[in-house]
Amino acid sequence: MRWSSRRAEVVPSPNIWYYQADYELENRAQDVGGEIWRVLREEGDWAGRDVLDVGCGDGFHLPRFARDARSVLGVEPHEPLVRSALERVKGLSNVDVRLGRAQRLPVRSASVDVVHARTAYFFGPGCEPGLAEADRVLRPGGVLLIVDLDVTSEPYGSWMRADLPHYDPVAVERFFVRAGFGLRRVATEWGFATAADLEAVLKIEFSKRVAEQAIAESLQRNGNRAHDLTLPVGYRVHARVKPTGLVLPGHSASASEAASPWGEADSSSSSPRMP
Repeated sequence: MRWSSRRAEVVPSPNIWYYQADYELENRAQDVGGEIWRVLREEGDWAGRDVLDVGCGDGFHLPRFARDARSVLGVEPHEPLVRSALERVKGLSNVDVRLGRAQRLPVRSASVDVVHARTAYFFGPGCEPGLAEADRVLRPGGVLLIVDLDVTSEPYGSWMRADLPHYDPVAVERFFVRAGFGLRRVATEWGFATAADLEAVLKIEFSKRVAEQAIAESLQRNGNRAHDLTLPVGYRVHARVKPTGLVLPGHSASASEAASPWGEADSSSSSPRMP
């Protein structure tokens, strides 16, 4: 997970930037039952629509969107991950990946239908520039979907709180509610083929002390098995629909829908503020 104060434009991710192979294990382990995907589909179906994945990392989720989206664009601020993402999707004609950051997306205004961000950048107060950018690039009626770990959910949440004693999950939820988002809690299960895989993932997510505690508790929960381990992990899905009937200056809804979405950001256009 990419926690930051966002005092800088781009804050290095403590996991995928430095431990990409282990993060791949984590991505493959997460949400084995597909509960997050089910909720996302209910909140903002992307079939036949244009999707933007902000903070896409090495592109793990892009092929899933590409199955039935009209087009998919991943935006990632770390150039090595952009290269990895491009390699992952090189056989998919409806997917592209660009170097960029949430505060200034390399996308034209009013040109996408779904903006998705999963455990990247949008962690609460401080992410207002990214929220404004997402609003700018969404067409009227489009939806911003933010997936975040639920720090109130056990046992994963207690380990996170141990490493982040000043993080206030209630305040973060209030922030998103005030910004016009709905909230859905999603109970998921992570699955690991081996205990070694579980240990590798927890070591990149937590400090050494907390990781040791998390590993011990997880192994005990699984009867100290060496294979086929599970871990319950809770998420939050925040969803906000851009109102229809509000059109960005210089654009019409019909013109935006007809245009190719992957143009450069238009800094001269401003978006309506969301409540």
